Amino acid sequence: MKKTIKIAFYGKGGIGKSTIASNIATAFAFKGLNVLFIGCDPKADSVKNITGKNITPIINSILEKGDLLSKNDFLHRGFLNIGCIETGGPSPGVGCAGRGIISMVEELEKHNIFQLNWDVIIYDVLGDVVCGGFAVPMREGYVDSVYIVSSGEYMSIYAANNILKSIKSFSNHRKPFLGGLIYNHRQNDPELNLLKKFAEKSKVPIISEIPFSRELILSELEYQTVIQKYPQSIISNVFLKTSKTILDAKDNFTPYPLSENELQELSKDYLSLISER
Repeated sequence: MKKTIKIAFYGKGGIGKSTIASNIATAFAFKGLNVLFIGCDPKADSVKNITGKNITPIINSILEKGDLLSKNDFLHRGFLNIGCIETGGPSPGVGCAGRGIISMVEELEKHNIFQLNWDVIIYDVLGDVVCGGFAVPMREGYVDSVYIVSSGEYMSIYAANNILKSIKSFSNHRKPFLGGLIYNHRQNDPELNLLKKFAEKSKVPIISEIPFSRELILSELEYQTVIQKYPQSIISNVFLKTSKTILDAKDNFTPYPLSENELQELSKDYLSLISER
């Protein structure tokens, strides 16, 4: 029986994590792989670039249909036949979004979704909320590798460091499962050196850099990935190369999260950078 590649993308909200995760999912499918993409963000907008529309979150379907729920109610097919599931969550200020992920995983187990013929399963997970529910893919062993999306901005790095702490705590009784950092460039940002310092100190490699791209913005506005809308573009090739890097990875890494003092030193460096603008 073939081994399914199971990966998760974590990162601060608004950092472009879902954009990067959905484009890498499309890159896998473009190579002929059978891909399942699971959005774990309460905003329920992770898969829209693959499906071309917002889909009904599984949490809503559970509440509506209960025991009558079938996989066709929550498993949708998008571009290149990518399987798409959106977790969803409670209304703002009501309930626990992390609990939604727990309920989603339980429902997928019930319907044997993980046992289907997937080559790659991808989780797109909000990473700047300290909540046990958001750690389920890591904690319960649903992923083999975690990739952290970060810009060079200090708060993005701060969130990445918190994710490293979670990964380290869950790595005590299993093999390392940190795949690396993915650097998402912001327009005219000078902070790459800051991210490089963070990567060096935490012993986490930057496995890919995603350049600022007009095509990426335009494709998102039309609910598409760049590989669908601009297949011959430079940015599409970046995602294809990134997907190959992930597929070819042989080893994961043990993270060394920064201490509060080390983070404070980084914040001083960041202050110097933005003061020079």
